[in-house]
Amino acid sequence: MKKQKELTKRQKLSLKAKESALKFKRELHKSTTTAIIAAFGFLIALTWRDVITEWITKISEANPFKNSLLTAMIITLVSVIGIVIISRFGAEEKTE
Repeated sequence: MKKQKELTKRQKLSLKAKESALKFKRELHKSTTTAIIAAFGFLIALTWRDVITEWITKISEANPFKNSLLTAMIITLVSVIGIVIISRFGAEEKTE
């Protein structure tokens, strides 16, 4: 009788260990995926930054400060719009 209870405890412990390992694996996969997506997003942002900077340089060649300010403003605007769109998309995904 005591062996059965001990075996049951071992089975419960084994089940908990497997469950914890599975949760860890899921979280690791989720975090890795998020990091890779963020890296690609950063790469895209840097590429667009170069395009926007070149475009603004051609538009406002007279004043380098004005060029930098305009570039920063446009990048900020595009980023904020992107954040709002992604935030709404993420919120809709969670409710489903």
